Amino acid sequence: MSKFFYARLAADNIKKNGKIYFPYLLTCIFTTALFYIMKSLSLNEGIKDVIGDETVRYIMGMGCWVVAIFSGIFLFYTNSFLMKQRKKEFGLFNILGMEKKHLAKVILLETIYLYLISMAAGLVFGVALDKLMYLLIMKVLGYDIALGFYISGQAIRTSILLFGVIFLLILLNSIRQIQLSKPIELLQSRQAGEREPKSKWLMTILGLGCLAAGYYISVTTENPLAALPLFFVAVILVIIGTYLLFTAGSITLLKLLRKNKKYYYQTKHFTSVSGMIYRMKQNAVGLANICVLSTMVLVMVSSTTSLMVGLKDVITTRYPYDISLYAEGELPDKCKNIDKEMKKAAAEHNVDVTDEITYTYLTFSGVENGNEIITDRENNSNSAVKLNNLRNLFFIPLSDYNRVMGSHERLGDGEILIYSNRDAFAQQTLEVFGEEYKIKKRLDDFVGNGLMASNVVSSHFIVVNDIGELEKLQIEQKAAYGESASEIRSLCGFNVSGDQKDQIAVYKKMTSEFDFAASAECRAESERMLTGVYGGLFFIGIFLGMLFVAATILIIYYKQISEGYDDKERFEIMQKVGMSQSEIRKTIHSQILTVFFLPLLTAGIHVAFAFPLIARLLAILSLINVPLFVGCTLACFLAFAVMYGIIYFLTARVYYRIVSWDGAAD
Repeated sequence: MSKFFYARLAADNIKKNGKIYFPYLLTCIFTTALFYIMKSLSLNEGIKDVIGDETVRYIMGMGCWVVAIFSGIFLFYTNSFLMKQRKKEFGLFNILGMEKKHLAKVILLETIYLYLISMAAGLVFGVALDKLMYLLIMKVLGYDIALGFYISGQAIRTSILLFGVIFLLILLNSIRQIQLSKPIELLQSRQAGEREPKSKWLMTILGLGCLAAGYYISVTTENPLAALPLFFVAVILVIIGTYLLFTAGSITLLKLLRKNKKYYYQTKHFTSVSGMIYRMKQNAVGLANICVLSTMVLVMVSSTTSLMVGLKDVITTRYPYDISLYAEGELPDKCKNIDKEMKKAAAEHNVDVTDEITYTYLTFSGVENGNEIITDRENNSNSAVKLNNLRNLFFIPLSDYNRVMGSHERLGDGEILIYSNRDAFAQQTLEVFGEEYKIKKRLDDFVGNGLMASNVVSSHFIVVNDIGELEKLQIEQKAAYGESASEIRSLCGFNVSGDQKDQIAVYKKMTSEFDFAASAECRAESERMLTGVYGGLFFIGIFLGMLFVAATILIIYYKQISEGYDDKERFEIMQKVGMSQSEIRKTIHSQILTVFFLPLLTAGIHVAFAFPLIARLLAILSLINVPLFVGCTLACFLAFAVMYGIIYFLTARVYYRIVSWDGAAD
């Protein structure tokens, strides 16, 4: 026997099974390229010039871990489809005299070929696309693009090592399956599991319960602070519920339909229901994987796109003025000096101060209970109920409110004006620290500072009679909160002409002249920082979305091939017992269409129920424009549905070619 016999046999096997190996090889190349690009970008020195570079690089680093873990799981999973289709071939080799150690040698050589091709092509594409992705992310972040071509040796080494480990584990698992199987089992592997599945009511009820619990958490969680930890609980419950319902619930439903004689004993329903019972048993896990991946794509892409598209809204809400100065105490003596220094700094950079605003305020939080705001720390636990009723209170003297808003409101003793930015305050009186205030008027607008306007917790903006009332509340607050109590503060906000560079220059000049304790914010500088953070999240969302879409396509493709070979013989029998080609074609179309679009429909339901929780999580990142998020989510779902339909059209043709008899594929 030639010493190159096994090498040639392994190469021939890959060629002969090109229909199933070629998509797998493309996926290996694609995931290798994606991992290299992500790793290379996280190490790219050019990103160090970006404001917020540490955040961007951290996001890229986390993306590397996600891609690495997902690549391992995904390639391991798709290889199982390959092995399922190859087992009969291996069984035939075994019967013809090839020992299992020789089969292991062939599998080893096939794995080496696939690994070498994947690494060579994947790294070449990765290096070629790396610069393009770098240009894209710098464009998204709004930075100038440096010339030159960057190749990361560390990213190449890491990619070779990572996928070397993944392919080694895949090889060991493949050899294990061959070694533990008997030749007759390998030959009959495709017929495994043909016994009719049983209804599993307990798993079905448990799946419905998990899904209902996950949906309930999403719909009922109101406070974004409570949403963050509960989000992961809801995700886990929905994933478990999805797998249980696809594997057990679908079969239970189909068997209930079969018991309905009026429905079942019709030509168009009889073959569809009976065929789908077996189909769901064999492919339920694959369909659940498609559903979960589709949901992940929709959630990631829609949320990160909303953040990027809504960046201007976030900036405007969070930073209402070009330059904001926050100082402790009142500012009557300091305002003139601040105004003078601001105009001096603006003049030095040839810009003008266009608007100016100053007011004094006090802010603290408490738990709303009827008309009372509870400020007793011992009774304010972090339960979900308490967090949902947590409120920020923002107090401002009447004189400052009238001056800033240009109004002429008046208040008597014990009276207040109130404005609520999210959850309305429905009571007629407000009790704080045992003092009851009568609500004279509910305001339609308020001049709250950016920190409160964009806070994730619902806020009540309250106008009190005078500064003396503010000082009284401050004394009570210190007694309640001790060292955690906030101070009376003042805001000086300025808008200046000029571009972002001019605004940043004025801001830096202004802050260097302070001779008192104060903090400052610059809208332009903060916008560049948030652009880096949101741009990084957007890039990761699109990047991982591409990876999950590729995974979805491959799972669908292999599912169609696997089902095609399993169904071919079944449909031939149907024709022999008297069913016409037209009836069989309708049966095939009904089954394929129903099963194929079931994951998309379920993913849409998941996204709809997840929407309230995701919206509250986005509020933590200062995106409170819910209509924008609705639009982005619908647009992403429609785009994904169109792509899903195209995938169906292409992969269904493969299925029809496999199961077709004379004239059936026409």
